[in-house]
Amino acid sequence: MMTTLQLSDSNQRLGRKRSTRDLLSSRTFKRYLIVLLLATLVGYQVRSQSSGSQTGFDLVDKSGNIRKPADYRDRYQALGVFSVADLSGDVEMHYTYAPPGTAEYFRKNGKFADGTVLVKEVLGSDHAQLTTGDAHWASGTKVWFIMIKDEKGRYRGNPLWGDGWGWALYKSDAPDKQVAVDYKKDCLGCHVPAQKTDWVYVQGYPVLASK
Repeated sequence: MMTTLQLSDSNQRLGRKRSTRDLLSSRTFKRYLIVLLLATLVGYQVRSQSSGSQTGFDLVDKSGNIRKPADYRDRYQALGVFSVADLSGDVEMHYTYAPPGTAEYFRKNGKFADGTVLVKEVLGSDHAQLTTGDAHWASGTKVWFIMIKDEKGRYRGNPLWGDGWGWALYKSDAPDKQVAVDYKKDCLGCHVPAQKTDWVYVQGYPVLASK
């Protein structure tokens, strides 16, 4: 009787081993592993983008100067655009970009996260009478304004930091040179009407609104 039971147990174990081996070698299982691996990689990439989207302080040197982020048009999300006509009738296009995750955070929390980077690119415009009417489109960058959200007041006493943000200005004739000296004189004046919304004209950025 014991020999029969032992033989039966041995056969069951052998059967389980064969089933496991057959499963591991099957096409279905291999496809499942590939799909699982791809899903893991995509999830890691999304988490990496999300965690890296609010690290604007890597653009700041020890003196508090803000560097213009490279390839922001490719790497950042477009928040929205303003069309601004001056007193002479010339029209500028103000495009604003921010890192991935900025809009999602704002929709959930109603504010910009600490370290958020905003890049406003101001361009001139051309226009013509098209079938749709008097059309205007962007043409030629004039200046860049860079803002980095600073909830902790990291650079107290620095004239380029204050009111919850770091401020920087770059001009097209010297695109790699930060030219702002004092944010209150060089930047803040244009933002006064938006003081209640953290100095940012959020009404022009539809992606910040709840879906």
